Amino acid sequence: MAISFPPFRNFRSRKAAEKEGQRLRGGQSASALTQPSLKRSPRRGLEDGSGREIGERSPISPSNRSRLLAVWGVLMIGGAGLALNLVRLQIVQAPMLRQRAENQQTVALRPFVPRRPIIDRQGNVVAIDEPAHTLYAHPFLFQQSRQEMATQLAPILNRPEQELFQLFSSSDSGIRVEYDLPEETANRITNLGLDGLELERHQQRFYPQQDLFATVVGYVNTERQGQAGLEYSQQSILERSIEPVQVSRAGDGAIIPDELSGSFLHQDDLQLQITLDGRLQRATRLALEQQMQQFGAKRGAVMVMDVQTGEILSMVTEPSYDPNQYYQFDLDLFRTWVLTDSYEPGSTFKPINVAIALESGAVSPNDVFYDEGRIEVDGWPIQNSDYNERGGGRGSLSVQEIIQYSSNVGMVHIMESLDPADYYGWLEKIGLGQPTGIDLPFESQGQIKSLEQFVGSPVEPATTAFGHGFSVTAMQLLQLHGALANQGEMVVPHVVRGLYNAEGQAYWRPKLPAPRRLFSPQTAQSVLGMMEVAVQEGTGESAQILGYRIAGKTGTAQKPSPDGGYYESARITSFVSILPAESPRYVVLVVIDEPQGEDAYGSTVAAPIARGVMEALIAIEGIPPSQPQVVEEPTEY
Repeated sequence: MAISFPPFRNFRSRKAAEKEGQRLRGGQSASALTQPSLKRSPRRGLEDGSGREIGERSPISPSNRSRLLAVWGVLMIGGAGLALNLVRLQIVQAPMLRQRAENQQTVALRPFVPRRPIIDRQGNVVAIDEPAHTLYAHPFLFQQSRQEMATQLAPILNRPEQELFQLFSSSDSGIRVEYDLPEETANRITNLGLDGLELERHQQRFYPQQDLFATVVGYVNTERQGQAGLEYSQQSILERSIEPVQVSRAGDGAIIPDELSGSFLHQDDLQLQITLDGRLQRATRLALEQQMQQFGAKRGAVMVMDVQTGEILSMVTEPSYDPNQYYQFDLDLFRTWVLTDSYEPGSTFKPINVAIALESGAVSPNDVFYDEGRIEVDGWPIQNSDYNERGGGRGSLSVQEIIQYSSNVGMVHIMESLDPADYYGWLEKIGLGQPTGIDLPFESQGQIKSLEQFVGSPVEPATTAFGHGFSVTAMQLLQLHGALANQGEMVVPHVVRGLYNAEGQAYWRPKLPAPRRLFSPQTAQSVLGMMEVAVQEGTGESAQILGYRIAGKTGTAQKPSPDGGYYESARITSFVSILPAESPRYVVLVVIDEPQGEDAYGSTVAAPIARGVMEALIAIEGIPPSQPQVVEEPTEY
């Protein structure tokens, strides 16, 4: 147990204390006289002689008060500023600062995704993305001489040694030697183990069929942008759309892989399928090339269309280009001229005019017109192509015979049966001066005179009657003859079937306009019968195929001169055919520009090409003969 003691005190007697006090009062020391006398205030305690309480502060001087107020003001202003800044950061600018922080901590990744492949109607690849390499040279890093480097690379790159040597001598670094090297070639270069060479990997658009589909497919440039054909018009469909993915990154900028989902690099297997058949394309190209070489033609084109659906089964133009090396070809070859260029169709338009005359009721199939061989309309001479050869006209001709012999004068008389304004209205109704609506780019709409010009000058309806004085594209002419073959209904031509997956299931198909009726089935059938006679007995005999009924019409038109009038020797020959005539399904159009020779006509140049194309079409589509051959059994004796 702890024992506590009271504090020590120096106790003295009361009497001794009093004596001590009296002694001090009676004989104060000098030091005591210097001390102020103290007295206790009953209310405030001890006071000195001046009456001021001991411990009381002295009054603040005005200067000190000003200093205090200044310090206090500064502190208040600083505090208010801090408070305002806090409000600004936490409330006003909070969303912006939060977004800035997120931007610093995250990054948007857009993975490289190949363009969708293009396949033909049989599923054969027409265009596809594949790995490629760009070869760069940095001569300052070469361990061998420039000449030795050129010697080793020349056979691999298939380029002359001297050319590579000059290229290596042009700079010390950053020389682009080759672009779009295939994987195999890049591996061969890598295996050489040469210093100073750099291979940069990327994706390239590869066209395994080379120039076979170039007219339709087009090409993609180095920036992976379509520049012609379907690569241009279907850019949005061919490009796979994948949204950027927001992922976090570490302090050093590295991507945090844990935040990438498993489907980050997933891509669909959809392919753009076109209506063209590669087998028919090859047969068409062969027939076209052979005839163009024989007649030294400037250019030529062949198209095949399904008249019921509008699908283009073949479209070939010559000369063409290889889209894998598009940069080596002339820019004019990139135009699909059967769509972009218009021309005067000549006699191939006569069946369309006859259909107009029949449908309007101006003439009937049994009407007869007199062919003088040569006439004048408003001072302008018009004559048949064989006028000089025959030395006159053919006399009375039926409508069918006018088509059969391709009589210009007879056609003028037929179309004179229509009022010019009504005739012009029909030309507008069938679509002259309007594009076909095909799903390929840069289509022209042709050209037709104004109503005032057409009605005001008698020669305009007269020349239009035999296919002159206006212009159409080859695609427009194909579409119009397709309407004759399709019982008078006109469909929209197209080359895109849709997007299909790897199993061949349709994912998307283009929505096409409904067919538009131009002529009655009776009118269309009547004109087809006339065109069939033209192949059997008229100018289209060279397109005959044994066992098959074919309707067709030749055309030979002079090319107009920019200065007015027509060139004497420059002409366009053409032929349009429909098969089988008894149940029309396909229309074939051949156009040959500027064939050379005195015998260069639609019947001699274009019709044989159409026959070759139709023979291939019959084999590919399995079209049965119109007239089965009767095989006689041998007589038994």
